[in-house]
Amino acid sequence: MLVIFDCDGVIVDSEVIAAQVFAEHLQGLDLNVTPEECFARFKGYSMKTCMKELVEMLGGPIPERFLRGMQADTFARFESELQAVAGIEQAIAGVEDRGWRTCIASGGSHSKMRVTLGKVGLWQHFEGRIYSAVDVSNGKPAPDIFLHAAKQEGVSPERCVVIEDSQAGVEAALAANMPVYFYDPLGEGMRTQALLEHEKVHPFCQMEQLPTLLNVV
Repeated sequence: MLVIFDCDGVIVDSEVIAAQVFAEHLQGLDLNVTPEECFARFKGYSMKTCMKELVEMLGGPIPERFLRGMQADTFARFESELQAVAGIEQAIAGVEDRGWRTCIASGGSHSKMRVTLGKVGLWQHFEGRIYSAVDVSNGKPAPDIFLHAAKQEGVSPERCVVIEDSQAGVEAALAANMPVYFYDPLGEGMRTQALLEHEKVHPFCQMEQLPTLLNVV
């Protein structure tokens, strides 16, 4: 079995930091957007998808230096503040101790993951098994990134499970016909609550529980 981990919010606790920086830079464009609104609106989506939506919000092109400045500030915050998701090291070890293969498939860029995974000491552990939305035509909620990861790892989709924390990621996993374990530590659910009732969606709230949960697959 191949266990495909999302990165942001599943392995690294990066999404709140990223939302805070994103909101600050949007406010610099005279858009009145809070970090909470950024978190809810953009969580789980690739930067390419976020930038398309930003063009719509602005009603015109994004200033040339916006993305570069925002990414620089985000990476600086990651270097000083980023931590691993609680229990993720135990979860990865438990999964691999059972003989299951692992990889990462994220909406984030390779450069971003090199920073975030490097910060928490997991880049080398997954190196060579890290896949990004930039590798495929369509980001989440399209299934492309998960199908790409399975193909690169030589595993059929029906032998994969996905670990996700966003609605876009859950939708992508289901579109790839893969069971998905939805990490929801705060019990926030999803915008489309019916997804939680899907037979292939398995919510859980403590990362260290994951190996035991997967053992029943």
